[in-house]
Amino acid sequence: MTDVRRRRSRLARHFREFWPYYVMILPGLTFLILIRYVPMAGSIIAFQNFSLRKGIWQSPFVGLENFRKLLAYDDFYRVFRNTLILGGLKMLLVFPVPILLSLLLNELRYPRVKKGIQTVVTIPHFISWVIVGGLTFDVLGAGGILNQARALMGMEMILPMQKSAWFRPVYVFTSIWKESGWGTVVYLAAISGIDPGLYESASIDGASRFQKMTRITLPMILPTAVTLFLINMGSFLDLGFDQVFNLYTPMTYDVADIFDTYVYRSGIQQGKYSFSTAVGLFQSVIGLALVVLFNHLSKKVSEDGGLW
Repeated sequence: MTDVRRRRSRLARHFREFWPYYVMILPGLTFLILIRYVPMAGSIIAFQNFSLRKGIWQSPFVGLENFRKLLAYDDFYRVFRNTLILGGLKMLLVFPVPILLSLLLNELRYPRVKKGIQTVVTIPHFISWVIVGGLTFDVLGAGGILNQARALMGMEMILPMQKSAWFRPVYVFTSIWKESGWGTVVYLAAISGIDPGLYESASIDGASRFQKMTRITLPMILPTAVTLFLINMGSFLDLGFDQVFNLYTPMTYDVADIFDTYVYRSGIQQGKYSFSTAVGLFQSVIGLALVVLFNHLSKKVSEDGGLW
C-alpha cells in the first residue's frame, strides 16, 4: 500500500503543478473524442441490415453479409482499382512536391520574396473544391482558355473534362496546385529548427549551396517527411469526396469513381446505410494495415523513422 500511496501522491502533485496545461488540451481532447472516437460505435451498422425506423438496437444482425455483397459487386473492383491508382499517383507525384518546394524556398536570399511566394502558393489551400472544380471546368471547357488558344492555332475544340484519359492528369495537377503550398508549412518549420552551425561548418569545408541542401537540409527533414508519409498512408484509400465529386462527370466514371463517390451514389442516395458503412470500414482496415506495414518498413530504413 505504501507504493500505491506514493504513486498517488506523485500523481496528485503532478496534476496540481501542471493543471493549466491539462485545461488547455481539454477542448482539443474533447473534440477528438466526440468527433473521432464516439462515431466509431456506429460501425456496428456494417454488420446489420440497418433500418432508420428500427434504429441501431433493433436492426437485425447479418454478420459479414454486407462485406460479401461488397466483394460480389462488379463495380467494386473497378472502384477499388481507381482508388488505388489515384492514391498511388497522389503519393508518388503530389506528396514530394511540398518537400521540393520547401527546399527551393529555403534557398531564396530575399525574405520578402520568400514570404511573397509562400503566400501565393498557400492561398489555394483555403479555396473550396467547389470553386476549384468550377474554375477547372471553365478553363478546360468549350469557351475556356485552352480551347481559345487551340482556336487561335487552328486546332479543333476538345473537352478534356469529358474524356477519361484527361481525368487523372487533371486530378494530380489540381492536387498539387491546391495543397502543395500548405504542405510546405511543416517542412519550413522543420528546416528552421536545423542548427546553423552545420551550414557554417559545411561552408568552411567548401560545400556549395546545392551540397548543403542535399547533404544537410534534406536529411534533416527526412524524419518529418517519413512521419507525414505514414500519416498520409492511413488515408490512402480516403482520397477525399470533395475533389473527385467536383471534377468527375458520368463520362469519366470508369477512371474517376472512387469509394467515397461510389458510396454516395450507390449507398447514401439509395438509403443503403449498412452497405455504405461496410465500405467505410473496409477503407479504414486497409488504411490501418498500410500504416502498420510502412511504419515497420520505415524503422528498417531509418532509426528516426516510424510513428511508434
